[in-house]
Amino acid sequence: MVFLGLDAAGTPVFAADLSRSHGEVDGSGPQLGWNARWVGLRAVAALLPAGEAAILGYARAITIWHHRSRFCGSCGAPTESREGGHMRQCLDSRCNAQTYPRTDPAVIMRVTDGDSILLHRQPAWAPGQWSVLAGYVEPGETLEEAVAREVREETGIEVADVTYAGSQPWPFPSSVMLAFTARAAGGVLTPDPHELEDARWFSRRQVLTEFDDRHRAPASGLFLPPAGSISRRLVEDWLGR
Repeated sequence: MVFLGLDAAGTPVFAADLSRSHGEVDGSGPQLGWNARWVGLRAVAALLPAGEAAILGYARAITIWHHRSRFCGSCGAPTESREGGHMRQCLDSRCNAQTYPRTDPAVIMRVTDGDSILLHRQPAWAPGQWSVLAGYVEPGETLEEAVAREVREETGIEVADVTYAGSQPWPFPSSVMLAFTARAAGGVLTPDPHELEDARWFSRRQVLTEFDDRHRAPASGLFLPPAGSISRRLVEDWLGR
């Protein structure tokens, strides 16, 4: 159990990890006798009120952190939940290390060249889905350097005018997405086959006429990430201008 805090009415809110409860079958979730089904948060977050989505994201991130932090990273001894679930204490008295939840920064960037936008596909995505580029920040680099490096490594494109454009918590499992815009300044589009399935330039007209959310369910054409995601917002802001 993890104490998440108090809601607007002052009611305590807790998270409980039921993923390993008795009765779980084939990864379908615990069988609790409810007239409902378990679904992934990523699939429904955009359908929820912002406050509820934030609470569920918080709960998901911290319960995954507990599952991954059952042993001390310094000495390997078991750890125990403390402080309402917001710290884990090493049980070896010689070590006694304390571990806290961490958030890993990731950059997500809209790269444009005149009236075109650079989009890519990942092999694991549903057929037809395209999105802007993203990647993790490495130790010792600024966010702007991370944007330029990721774009160059994955597509061969050099960028300039890197500008901050917002952020979004990304509890899948423990990141925050830091959004940027950038302008293509050189290079030749060469998708890295080890990172991407494909990367292409799409004109504004192509995105407006060829991409449609109705293509998502039957995977019958091109579509963007779900509404409510920061990747979708980056594209829609560009289309709006």
